[in-house]
Amino acid sequence: MHPVIRTVLQRLALGLMTLFFVSIVIFSGVEMLPGDFTQAVLGQAATEETVAAFRRELGLDQPSYVRYIDWIGGVLRGDFGTSFSGRAASGIDRSRDVVDLIGPRLWNTMFLASMTAIVAVPLALFLGITAALYRNSIYDRVVNATTLATISTPEFFVAYILILFLAALNPVFPSLANVSPDTVLSERIYRSALPSMTLALVIIAHMMRMTRAAIINLLASPYIEMARLKGLSSSRVILFHALPNAWAPIVNVIAFNLAYLVVGVVVVEVVFVYPGVGQLMVDAVTTRDIPVVQACALIFAATYIVLNLSADIISIVTNPRLLHPR
Repeated sequence: MHPVIRTVLQRLALGLMTLFFVSIVIFSGVEMLPGDFTQAVLGQAATEETVAAFRRELGLDQPSYVRYIDWIGGVLRGDFGTSFSGRAASGIDRSRDVVDLIGPRLWNTMFLASMTAIVAVPLALFLGITAALYRNSIYDRVVNATTLATISTPEFFVAYILILFLAALNPVFPSLANVSPDTVLSERIYRSALPSMTLALVIIAHMMRMTRAAIINLLASPYIEMARLKGLSSSRVILFHALPNAWAPIVNVIAFNLAYLVVGVVVVEVVFVYPGVGQLMVDAVTTRDIPVVQACALIFAATYIVLNLSADIISIVTNPRLLHPR
C-alpha cells in the first residue's frame, strides 16, 4: 500500500476513535448537568409517583450505560432521538425529532461560517504574505498591532462594539440577525453582516499571524538564500519559493479557524440572536433538553475533528516529507 494512502487511513481511523471517546465525554458531561428535566416540567409540587412515571416515559429511569448504547446506536443510524421540549405530564406529546430541530439551524450556522470564510481566508492570506514581504516596515507593524489587539479582545466585546458603531450610532446594519428560511439571499447576507464581521475579525488575526510566521521562518532556509543570490525579487522568492513550503502550517491554521467558525459561534449567535446551532444549544441547556444538547455537542465535535483531519491529510499529501520521521 502506498505510504500516503496508509497514513490517510491511519488518520481516519484515529479520527473515528477520537470521535467515539468524545461521544462518551459528551454523554457523561450532559449527565452531570445540574437540575432535572422532569422536575423543571412538573414543578416542585409534583408527587414522587408522577415524577417516576414521567421519567419512565422519557427513558431516564434506565442506567446510564444503557441510555448511552441506545443513543450512540441511534446516532449511527442517523437518529439523534426526540427532543424533550413539548412533552408534558398530561400525556400530550408535542415534541419533535432532534434532526428536524437541528437541520434548519445547522444550515444557518453553515451559511454564516461560509460567508465569513469567503471573505476572511483570502484577506488573511493577503495580509500575512504582504506583512512578510514588507517585514519590519510601518505596514507590518500596523497590521501586527491591529491583529494582536483583535486577538486579545473577547468576541462578545467585538460584537457589542460593532453593534454600537454600525447599528446604534450609525444604523447601517441591523443589530439582530433574525433570519428565517423564507429570507432571500441578499436580505440574509445583509442581516448576517455584523455576526460575520465579528467572526472575520477574530479569525483573520489568527490566520494572518500564522501565515506571516510560517513564511518568515522559511526565509532563512538555504534554498531561499540561493534564490536571492540568483537575483530574484523578494515577491517572487516569497510567492514561488517560500509560500509552497509554508502551506502545511497555513492549511492547519486555516482548518482550525474554519472549525472555530462552526464550533465557536455560540457566543456570537447568542449576542446577535442568530438562529444557529449555537443558539439552539444554549436554549437546550437552559431547558435541560438532553437529546438536543448531546446532538449539538456531537455535531460540533465531529466538525472540529473532520476539519482538522482534512488539514492533516492535505499537509501530508502536499508535503510527503511529513511521512518520514526526522
